[in-house]
Amino acid sequence: MRILVTGGAGFLGSNLCERLLKDGHEVVALDNLFTGRKLNIAHLMGHANFEFVRHDVIDPFKYEVDQIYNLACPASPPHYQYNPIKTIKTSVMGAINCLGLAKRTKARVFQASTSEVYGDPQIHPQPESYWGHVNPIGKRSCYDEGKRCAETLFFDYHRENKVDIRVIRIFNTYGPRMHEADGRVVSNFIVQALRGQDITIYGDGSQTRSFCYVDDLIEGFVRFMAQTETVGPMNCGNPGEFTMRELAELTLKLVGGKSKIVHQPLPADDPKQRRPDITLAQKVLGGWEPKISLEEGLGRTIAYFKTRV
Repeated sequence: MRILVTGGAGFLGSNLCERLLKDGHEVVALDNLFTGRKLNIAHLMGHANFEFVRHDVIDPFKYEVDQIYNLACPASPPHYQYNPIKTIKTSVMGAINCLGLAKRTKARVFQASTSEVYGDPQIHPQPESYWGHVNPIGKRSCYDEGKRCAETLFFDYHRENKVDIRVIRIFNTYGPRMHEADGRVVSNFIVQALRGQDITIYGDGSQTRSFCYVDDLIEGFVRFMAQTETVGPMNCGNPGEFTMRELAELTLKLVGGKSKIVHQPLPADDPKQRRPDITLAQKVLGGWEPKISLEEGLGRTIAYFKTRV
């Protein structure tokens, strides 16, 4: 197939492009390089079936494709809060442009949504039926509400125009090609440890996250696009749950050195816990579940960051 990947030079996008090429597809990667990097796709540039286009999804685009993966949006708090109006435009207008293209070409279109649609959840773990607990006017709202609006658009296009959609809610993912300055907890801890700096935990360290290694997530993406049983929304992530302190201690163990753990105040609207209910994913993705442990995945990610820091 000929497949368009918006955000194709980003962390997830570049890993997805690599997987799709390995599967024999022709891939067009679209990215404005706000947080994506040419470095992430440099090894793909000479591939006969790969094309990179520098373009912003806020502006319309036209390609003849069979599938569209919409991954375009800054995903870490420092990046999406840098220009919040641009962030929400990327989610909303980017979704409209992807859906318009899918409507015209009759392509199956995938929306990379997020566990942030659940906000600071009052139900744990979070099933897809949970509507969320989100502050609509906070500093994180440009991302949270932008992604929620994008889901609304996808389902309205599906109902009104019969567009063939797939909506996935991504829980914390990590691995090679994360940006070393993206401000997410895994990259923060690894970079601080590699540089011999103190590891910064916000709050008391008891808040939890569930960490999925990128290869496991991409496998979920590809299987989700291949099946016809459900359009979503569907959670995709690792149900293993770790506190921030546990993650910091494991990072220190794997990196070594003499970094200490220090505490800073918890940012506004930061969720206290996050863990996916992946019952639906296991059902519709042929028994899919994450296979790579946090320790193994962190080891691979640390090896990558040693080449970057």
